Order: sequence, then C-alpha cells, then structure tokens
Amino acid sequence: MYPIFRFVTELVRHRNAPPLGLLEEHRAEHICWPWDIDPWMELNNGRILTLYDLGRVVLFQRIGVVRAMRENRWVGTNAGASVRYRRRLRAFQRYEMRSRIIGWDARFIYAEQGMWRKGTCASHALIRMAAASENGIVPTAELAAALGVDPQSPPLPAWVAAWIAADAERPWPPMEDLPAAWTGQDASIEAEQKAG
Repeated sequence: MYPIFRFVTELVRHRNAPPLGLLEEHRAEHICWPWDIDPWMELNNGRILTLYDLGRVVLFQRIGVVRAMRENRWVGTNAGASVRYRRRLRAFQRYEMRSRIIGWDARFIYAEQGMWRKGTCASHALIRMAAASENGIVPTAELAAALGVDPQSPPLPAWVAAWIAADAERPWPPMEDLPAAWTGQDASIEAEQKAG
C-alpha cells in the first residue's frame, strides 16, 4: 500500500521550508521503519523507490512544479529509473534523502536521488519524469514557461546522456525478439507457425 500518511506528513513537515531554485537540492531525514523492511531485516528495494517518490514530491513543491501542475491540470508521471543499491539500511536506522533535478530534454526531466547514512550513500537513483496532460506528455519548454524559468537545460552529465542513449536502444514492446531457445520453441516450429 502506498504510504499516504507518510506522504502527507512529509508535505506538512516541509510546508514552511523556503522555496528552492530549480536545480537546488532538497534534503530530508527519514527512519527505516519495521514496515519498510524485507525478510532480511533491511530496507526493501521496492520500498526504496516508493520513498524516493516522497522526496520528489516535496522537491517539486519547493521549486514550484506542483503549483504549475495544478494551475494547468497536469499530472506527474515517471518514465524510467536506474537504481544502484550499495549499502544496507536496517530497521530503525536514520538516513538522509537527497533529491535534485539535474536537467531535461525536450520531453523529460531527469532527477537524481540518494539515501545517505553517516556520510555513505546507501542507494542512488536516476529518475526520468514528465508532466502529462490529456493530450500526452507536456513538452519541457511548456513546463519551463509555466515555471518562469529558462527552457534551456544545463548540460546533462555524461553518465545520464549515456543512460538515455542506452535506454533508447531497448526494444519496445519488450520480449518479442527472444531466441527460440529461450521460449522453448524449435526454430523450425516457429517458422511453420509464422507461415501457416
């Protein structure tokens, strides 16, 4: 279940936080609660993605994206993620979540987030997001205009550009080009099925 109570708590907790510039970082302290852990008594990898949601919502609140989305009846959507898990966070441990936008292209906004404990990064995520309307993805130039900021993104880091390029090579829809050995079908049977 989505942590609605925690979501509201984060918004209330930071309601009076000063506004941030578009590329500034939002930081928040969190605790790994027992309902966040997996059978190995550590912060569950799926839960990490959900908790990163909370950091992005408050970040967007502080930089004005939430206001612009409400005014234009847009919604937010995630379009991809790459996550590295490096250190365990265990029940009742405190950690700091850091969230910031690092740039954008014509369609998507790219953010990075990290969970830090005692100066060490436990996990790090690159998230690709967009604003969407009834007509589909809102161009980032239109979002920039609604925010009153320069539509030109700062240069994306090389590792982000490489991820974008690699992800563009990924087939969609997926899993339609598996070798016959993977599907358990003989190539000759597959050929007959296509011909017949």
